[in-house]
Amino acid sequence: MNRYASRLGLLLGVLPLVLLTACGQQGSGLTVGSTAPKLATKTLADVGGDLSRMTTYRQPDERMYRYSLDKALATGKPILLEFATPGHCSICDRQLQITKSLLDKYQPNVLFLHMDQYENPEAFKAYRVMGDPWTFVIDAKGVVRYQQPGPMLYQEMDAAIRAVLPSPKQAALN
Repeated sequence: MNRYASRLGLLLGVLPLVLLTACGQQGSGLTVGSTAPKLATKTLADVGGDLSRMTTYRQPDERMYRYSLDKALATGKPILLEFATPGHCSICDRQLQITKSLLDKYQPNVLFLHMDQYENPEAFKAYRVMGDPWTFVIDAKGVVRYQQPGPMLYQEMDAAIRAVLPSPKQAALN
């Protein structure tokens, strides 16, 4: 009986950690300054335009599924890369709402990509994401300039995007 009680206590102590891994801030992610891994990921064209085969998000925006990650990196534009799987993470749903709210403000100067673990698990592995949501901001040269495990506020995401955009002087030189 005593052994049973101690095992039950251990199980109850570990269970919350296991649940957090499914929807939390676990994992190491890529470090700032790393080159973003280039890999082919599913696009809307790959699934015949069927958004339900791209994401578990209830209100997806097509613009986040047009580019494969390798093709997005080849454009020379900054990228906001959002790892979120709302099918098992309620926080991810809110995170994607914030991401979508920034689309109109920054497109076409910034590409927005959403990776759902069910549909692009290889991207989670390549970016070392072990929970979600997780946000990466990648500059025009393909370097990770920002990474944030867990949810972000609108203002935080907005500031991270602004930081990778060229200044007006730099833009005029290009």
